[in-house]
Amino acid sequence: MAFKLLQHKNFIHTLNGKNTHLIVLKNRSGMQVAFTDYGARIVSILVPDKNGELRDVILGFGSIGEYLDAKEKFHGATIGRFANRIANGKFSLNDQFYTLPQNNGTNCLHGGLSGFHDKVWDRQVSFKKKVDFYLSSPDGDEGFPGNLRVNVSFELNEDNEILIKYRAICDKDTILNLTNHAYFNLNGEGNGDVLNHQLTIPSTHFIPINENQIPLGQEAPVEETPFDFRNTKSIGKHINNDDVQLAYGNGYDHTFVNSQPFTQVAASAYSPESGIRLEVKTTEPGIQLYTGNFLSEKDKGKSGENYGPRGAFCLETQHYPNSPNEPRFPSVVLKADTSFTSQTSFRFSVNK
Repeated sequence: MAFKLLQHKNFIHTLNGKNTHLIVLKNRSGMQVAFTDYGARIVSILVPDKNGELRDVILGFGSIGEYLDAKEKFHGATIGRFANRIANGKFSLNDQFYTLPQNNGTNCLHGGLSGFHDKVWDRQVSFKKKVDFYLSSPDGDEGFPGNLRVNVSFELNEDNEILIKYRAICDKDTILNLTNHAYFNLNGEGNGDVLNHQLTIPSTHFIPINENQIPLGQEAPVEETPFDFRNTKSIGKHINNDDVQLAYGNGYDHTFVNSQPFTQVAASAYSPESGIRLEVKTTEPGIQLYTGNFLSEKDKGKSGENYGPRGAFCLETQHYPNSPNEPRFPSVVLKADTSFTSQTSFRFSVNK
């Protein structure tokens, strides 16, 4: 499917007194990655397929207006202050209780009604190879404590790898869980569903959830379950199994426990149609596999095709959902005046 070149003029917009822009990074092998400072989000990833033709492998829109009007608000965005769900929109820290917006049933999802995905970030571009986004989140923003400063950098190297680095510091103890919410379709965005994609996740355990998609509080073995991707299989092979966990997520919407060091691949996906492979590495303890189960068919993407359920997959590198309320989970507490750092990489290659 042919892609359409993005128009810079369509990304010039003013929101809450700040201007938005389109930023494009390129490498010598022909890969291009486009971003906007609205949500510090990835707009487009153009990579060569097995025939040498460029395909746009991330869902998104061709203008800021379309992002604002979309039913799905998180396309390609940097998510915070807390990625994923917090049960009942409540947590306690240092014996103080905090109340957050409930924007996903009774849960607080992805930082609330106006999380980082809804902010215009400041930006700095370096030699068309790297872009840094900066955001100051004030004390009480969406109910979270402390004045938080966040920096997210995206660097495109000559190995067709996007390296994402997160840094943050706060003047009070707070909680933090950052991720990028890229929706991938390695066939090309808007080009059908992703059920034929071959997925590998070496995790031995995943995090079971309840009917509200909140963790039950423990890790569970993937062995002899539909969640076993240790041996490569298609996303669609077991997605419609009669399994209570799949029913709760309407498909895969679960965190896999990541024990891989950053030097090792934590998840990979491959499209037999395009020959494009994606490898994910991360320093985070979890990877949320989401198979686009609730994507809206009312959203029309860059290609002019309507998106729909299972038209993409996400591999969101992050801490576990509801961690502030689960002391057995890896801590998401960021102590005052200490630095948070995290790294994730998305590397693309071709099997011809």
